[in-house]
Amino acid sequence: MDGIINVLKPPGMTSFDVVSHLRAITGIRKIGHAGTLDPMAAGVLPVCIGRAAKAVEFLTDKDKLYRAELTLGITTDTQDITGSILSRITPDIDDDEIVGAVASFEGKYMQLPPMHSAIRIGGRKLYELAREGKVVERQKREVNIYSAKVLHISRENGAIKVLFDVSCSKGTYIRTLCADVGEKLGCGGCMSFLLRLGAGPFSIDDAVTLEELYQRQQNGTLEEVVTGVDHVFSGLKAHKLDEALEKKFINGMHVPFSDDGADKENIRVYGADGRFIALGTIAGTKSGKYLKVKKFF
Repeated sequence: MDGIINVLKPPGMTSFDVVSHLRAITGIRKIGHAGTLDPMAAGVLPVCIGRAAKAVEFLTDKDKLYRAELTLGITTDTQDITGSILSRITPDIDDDEIVGAVASFEGKYMQLPPMHSAIRIGGRKLYELAREGKVVERQKREVNIYSAKVLHISRENGAIKVLFDVSCSKGTYIRTLCADVGEKLGCGGCMSFLLRLGAGPFSIDDAVTLEELYQRQQNGTLEEVVTGVDHVFSGLKAHKLDEALEKKFINGMHVPFSDDGADKENIRVYGADGRFIALGTIAGTKSGKYLKVKKFF
């Protein structure tokens, strides 16, 4: 089995736990997930199986869509509600201020990765150091918030909770965004809920639960929810080779390319039988364009 399963990760489970379940369901060891979700979070987790595991790096680079809840007035050491509380106040902020603060983060901004993250510094993951009570210097990273829209603001017993949708670039920490919004409002804040609605071409509308996957494994319909790896590159132009050129291509040779309409560097390459075989790169010389291998699948 080779392909990608769009798993609906439940809260309370790590992304690695999901991979372990998929290994048990499929009997395949070569499996990887594309983009870690925190244990408290739920939603879209694309899992790449077999040869499709080569696509993890490309999927991880894709944009993401989230629905998050920010609780104002509470700060924690993990920037989410599961951490130890560092401060608690009763915020006095009107709705317009909140909406404006959330929207102000649209665009590119420098975000400081949280200590409770899987980023490696000096060969060790930050969350490992955090568990030892250590705080190390981190470099801010540029992230891009394409949109940040407040959906609902609730007020109960002095607490203010803000539900909002975020479309963002890879590497964005939503709990850090929540903490940054809270800091901007002067009251602090932490993430109290997170649902990933989309990752690249994969949407929560098509995600499958682990329970359904186990059932499909039992009744022999598991293949029906496995997506071809070329779906990752669905935005790229496709090119089919004939048998002669396919043989040259899979042996690493450059092959002629005459499609003047292909104006993108990368292209999906299919063999004579219609099977997706590689991500190719279009290059050119004075004598014309040619196609070369970027990554085989």
